[in-house]
Amino acid sequence: MARATIDIFGHAVGIEYELVGEAGGQPFALTPGGRFTMDSPGIREMARDLAQAGKRVLIYDRPNCGRSDVCLAGASESENQAEALAGLIRQLDLGPTAIVGGSGGSRVSLLAASRHPELCSHLGLWWISGDPIGLMQLATYYCGEAATLASQGGMEAVLKATSWAENLAKNPRAKDAILALDPDAFIAVMQRWAAAYVPSDISPVPGMKPVDFARLTMPTYVFRSHRSDLSHTETTSLWVHRLIPQSKLLLPPWREDEWNYRSVEVLAGREKGLFESWPKLVPALLELAGE
Repeated sequence: MARATIDIFGHAVGIEYELVGEAGGQPFALTPGGRFTMDSPGIREMARDLAQAGKRVLIYDRPNCGRSDVCLAGASESENQAEALAGLIRQLDLGPTAIVGGSGGSRVSLLAASRHPELCSHLGLWWISGDPIGLMQLATYYCGEAATLASQGGMEAVLKATSWAENLAKNPRAKDAILALDPDAFIAVMQRWAAAYVPSDISPVPGMKPVDFARLTMPTYVFRSHRSDLSHTETTSLWVHRLIPQSKLLLPPWREDEWNYRSVEVLAGREKGLFESWPKLVPALLELAGE
């Protein structure tokens, strides 16, 4: 594992990362969802499978995730994390990179590719969050719980927030940074970031406008969500596909109710993680990389 310092809207932010595979291989950047880390089951395995096919894979902890630093800059957390990804690709001199990700990672991938299209050679997206219920879930999970705790018990109470738990447990610097914040200033950021998830009539993905989708001219695969998934809806994946005219729409290589199944089984302790099936995407992503 290594660490890089990336400038994110004028803030120097420490980002933990790992490069999997031999130098000189076609570069990939893989981003998980939630505030989950590169250690989440399925992420390193997926990177290793891509590396075995000759690829050079960047996995990393986004700001506010895992061992990386806290950063509250930007209009949204996804925008913040997209700048971290672009900064890493530049700093590591990877060149045009196949940017791929699921759930929150698909949103970060879209934002990074649209803001910095010169850094993205190919784009792969799955479990794209959208529609009112899915987006309101995100606002509550990422922002609402922590803001409510801050309003009730100050920043010490935020240490109990579910979505921050892994970051704060793994990274003493992150814990110190959270405790040093003014509760009112923190709540204001959470309000701003939550507002980014307000559903839009013109775009399926928070932070993306039609003009942003128009910049995505690279080969793109969109993996279709199932109608049973209210967090990453079928209609969202279809809308993204329509907004990227050259994209290919594919069925993912797992059970139709994969998200619901994983969510229940992980909560019950019968499965290790939400992303364990992601390595099944490798054959399709290798095909994408050849286009």
